[in-house]
This record gives sequence, C-alpha cells and structure tokens, in this order.
Amino acid sequence: MNIIIAGCGKVGHTLAEQLSSEGHQITVMDINAEAVHGVSADCDVIGYIGDCTSFRAQHEAGIKNTDLLIAATNEDEKNMLTCLIARKTGHCQTIARVRSPQYSEEIGFLKEELGLSMSVNPESAAAHEILRLIQVPSAYEVDTFAKGRVNLISLVIPEGSLLDGLRLRDYYPKVKESALICVVKRNDEIIIPDGNFILAAGDTISVTLPLSSVNTFLNKIGIKTKKIKSVLIAGGGTISYYLADSLIKSGLNVKIIEKNSERCYELSELLPRAMVINGDATDKSLLFEESIKEMDAVCSLMHSDEANILLSLFVKKETEAKVMTRVHRKSYEDMVAEMPVGNIISTKKITAEYITRYIRSMKNSEGSNVETLYRMMEGRVEGLEFNIKSSSKLSGKALKDISIIPNTLICCIYRNRKVIIPGGNDTIEVGDNVIVVTTKKGLNEIDDILA
Repeated sequence: MNIIIAGCGKVGHTLAEQLSSEGHQITVMDINAEAVHGVSADCDVIGYIGDCTSFRAQHEAGIKNTDLLIAATNEDEKNMLTCLIARKTGHCQTIARVRSPQYSEEIGFLKEELGLSMSVNPESAAAHEILRLIQVPSAYEVDTFAKGRVNLISLVIPEGSLLDGLRLRDYYPKVKESALICVVKRNDEIIIPDGNFILAAGDTISVTLPLSSVNTFLNKIGIKTKKIKSVLIAGGGTISYYLADSLIKSGLNVKIIEKNSERCYELSELLPRAMVINGDATDKSLLFEESIKEMDAVCSLMHSDEANILLSLFVKKETEAKVMTRVHRKSYEDMVAEMPVGNIISTKKITAEYITRYIRSMKNSEGSNVETLYRMMEGRVEGLEFNIKSSSKLSGKALKDISIIPNTLICCIYRNRKVIIPGGNDTIEVGDNVIVVTTKKGLNEIDDILA
C-alpha cells in the first residue's frame, strides 16, 4: 500500500518504522528538513520536505498515487486541512490525529464533513489504556477484545502460586477456571506454549479469559486483588484531563498535581469533582502532605520524562500503589523497561497500534478483518482479533485438524455473545470473532495462520 505520513514527530516516526517494516511504501513529509532526514535515515522510506497543507507539495509527494494519507503533525487544524486537501486532490483515504477535547466531542461531524476515514486522539487512547490497567491492578498489560467481553492480561506468576510447576495440560483439573495461558516470557525468551509446557514462578504470562472470570482467576493463582479507589495524577496535561474524567465517572477519587496555576484553574472548572493541587509533583514533602501512601494508584503523566521516572521510582519505593509512567523519548524506552517504574505508557505506540489495525483491515475488506490489534511483551507478540466475514479455509474445521504456523495460537472464539476458550473439537464459523496470538508480525487475515 502507498502511504503518505504528514508530520515527522514522535508519532510520525513510529508510524514510519512500523508500517515500512510491514512492507508498505511510505513517503514522509514535513516542513522541517532535519526531521525528514532523521526519519529517512532510520527507516526505509522516501522523504519529502514541504508543507503538507499545500496542494502543490502534496502533488509533488505523490498524492495522486497514494492509497492513504496519515496527518500526524502537532496541530489539529493542520491535520484536518491536510486530510481535506488530500481527499479532494488524491481521492485517497485519510486519517487525522486530533488531540483537542473540543474537536474530539465534535469528531462525528468533522469526520463526515472532511471525509475522514478515521481520527485518532493519542491522549484519549492513552487515557483509555491507563483506565484498563487500573481496572485490573495486578496486571502488567490488559488488552480487551470482542468489545470488552474478553480480556488478555499479562502478569507475573508469584512464588507459591498454584501455577508454579504446573504442566499446562493439567491446568483445568487443578485451577478449574475458564482461561487459556497463551504466551510465556521466561528471562528474555518468548514462548507460545503447548500442553507439555511447565510453568514456573517468575514467568510473565498472558492469559485469555472472560471479563467475569478475572478476579476469581487471580485469587486462585495466588494474586491478591485490591480494588482501586483513589488515584493521584502528576501533571495536568490533556491525558490527565481525559483520564481524570473517566476515573471520576467510574466513581474513583482523583487528585491532580499541576505546576501551572492557570492550568489548575482550567482543570478545576472542567473537573469540579477532582481535587486539583497547584504544586510540584516531584516535591517529596508535598507528596507526603497529600497522603501519597494512601493512594491506590499513581500516574506520572508530566511533560518531562525525567520527572515521571523519578516520581515513579520514589512511589514504588515508598508505597504499594500501582504505578504508571509516561515516557516520550524513544532513547529512554529500553532503559526504563528494566526499571521498577510500573506500567510504561507511550502515546506514540498506542497511536501506531490504532492506525496499523485500521490499515490491516483496509487490505481485507472482503475477508477476515483485523478488528483489534495489540502489541504485547515489549512489542514482541501480537494479539489480533479477526472477524470472519466470509468463508475461510478454516471455516467448519475442528481445530485439532488444522495445521498452523509456528509460535501462533488460537486463544479465544467469540460467538453469539458467548466466550469460547477453544479446545481441539471446536470450529471456526462465519460470523465468529477469533483471537490469535503470534510472534509473527504482519498477519492480515485469519487464513495467514495456516501452515
């Protein structure tokens, strides 16, 4: 597919890397020559220096032969205008990055009037990711499928757990809970396990299970579940607003600490049920004054990576709270992954997942669409949900009779509002939503899993 990415910032750079690695023909454009050269040096893409809101610049960048334009600059208005020009000029599909809460509330109207195929709000998406993690506080990752009815959660097997030393084929007789352990990370190795695999304490596992079974499953395997009631948010930016609004609507108590007094006033007006504090969230005395040790969760969402990391390290040391840390800079990501800073939140990666899911669905409009896509285990595993819209080679066959590619597992079937943890005698039928985990990147349809 021929794709133009307008904007070579963090989101544009991440998209260029991801989409070019999947075999798409990518052109990046930006008025900043240094930014264009930086992306072109890191990725196998064509660089074009020019203003994406210019008809002439888009024409020279190849809009006439483009299937999709993604507008990912830092300005909402610029992104929407870029998409409008592309739609009128190149008749291609368009995706706009739209961050403002005001525009997000009117996105249905804007999509229709501008002819947008899709809009992405990175801050809102990141807030939604954090909300999922807060809802299952014991998990490192929480990915939802089948419109929220199926969870794929990642967690570490504790010492003394029922799972320690358990052979997977013996799982159900011992645990007696409907779930499927579909990915294991042991040391630095990623394993898609079979029935003979033996689990061990310290393994990070990903488990597919119905929403209703999560707490029972965690309690049975020795992980105490504590409902989160109070959340401290460090930083008063756009993510913090979206997150606080969602948490308050869910009945949680929210405190926000923000340095800028004017922003504090704005947040107080927007979020009258939140406690908004004007101060420095890295000030130890302020944190103790605001009862940091009584918080169930702390979200470090400031603009400074260094401040977020330092705060999260301090909170991990002083409290039992669930911690989430926003990291902007790519150079910090691998380093921070080894630190005790809780869940790492990257808006650019979340945005890239949303857009990649849409692009894979575009390629298979007649077959099995990618409904949902998540990257797990530090991006080394993909969890995909396929909607079977027409006859597939797998349709009607028992799973035990199907040969699939290595390191791939069918981990759930959602049929007629029923969650099926699949066994060998189960089949895939037209209309099903099928969830697959795999270490192979770039699957576009369910039949791609066939060996």
